[in-house]
Amino acid sequence: MSTAFPALSDTLAAAVQAASAGTVRVDARPRRAASGIVWSADGVIVTAQHVVEHDEVTVGLPDGREVAARLGGRDTTTDLAVLRAEAGDLAPLAWAEPGGIAVGQVVLAIARPGRTVQATLGVVSAWGGDWRTPAGGKVDHYLQTDVVMYPGFSGGPLIGAGGQVVGLNTSGLLRGVSLALPLPTVRHVVEALLAHGRVRRGYLGISAQVVRLPDGLAKTLQQESGLILIGVEPDSPAAQADLHMGDTLVAIGDQPLRHMDDLIAALAGDRIGQTAQVRFIRGAGLFSKDVMIGERG
Repeated sequence: MSTAFPALSDTLAAAVQAASAGTVRVDARPRRAASGIVWSADGVIVTAQHVVEHDEVTVGLPDGREVAARLGGRDTTTDLAVLRAEAGDLAPLAWAEPGGIAVGQVVLAIARPGRTVQATLGVVSAWGGDWRTPAGGKVDHYLQTDVVMYPGFSGGPLIGAGGQVVGLNTSGLLRGVSLALPLPTVRHVVEALLAHGRVRRGYLGISAQVVRLPDGLAKTLQQESGLILIGVEPDSPAAQADLHMGDTLVAIGDQPLRHMDDLIAALAGDRIGQTAQVRFIRGAGLFSKDVMIGERG
């Protein structure tokens, strides 16, 4: 009998056992526990924000203890939340940089929805570049698996065969799709939440929708669509720059505005407080205004 399969089975079981030391239970909603990942030994836990329905949380630790935790911040656009547990002796898990991930690799979803750890096996079914969630959050890599997301698995780690975490599992971003958030996204959001309690995002104070540009302007600008303003909030950065309903935005700085995703990308947190040139169509003319990018509250 070949020893390959028993060896693989033992390897996967060992990987689950190692990951279980940094996988916790998160009780933050009625009657439905979820999972979380130990981020740092001093009690920082990262989980999926959609499983956190109230600020007062109980965390079940691998050694059987239950400790209180509080919400340190959440980002609905990437479905991530940070908890601060009242414990200082936790075991953070080792994360893998995303460079080694490939379609077809075996992965394990780990969870602790009760007192004991659970696992389910699958493969990486899709792996790609950066993408925007339906809520507008930027995710550095699209990581989809075919693991079955049983109740309580959201917020837990996705690990590779070597035992390192390759992502945080969530069923809260796309309905019916098992996704995992990779390390660069998790790290960026966790650092922002620990520092500010939120992820900072730019703000113009506008409502807009995509509109097709007239053929002549489309040829001149080398883009077929722009964003027509259907609302401008009083005293907002857009109002202070004298932008009006009916104006069609076509660029912010060097960033063409063809779709709403382009606007979200142009209002990254690092541009808050900076002045940017906005190009827009008013009537039949092409104009530009300087606008100071504010911060969304």
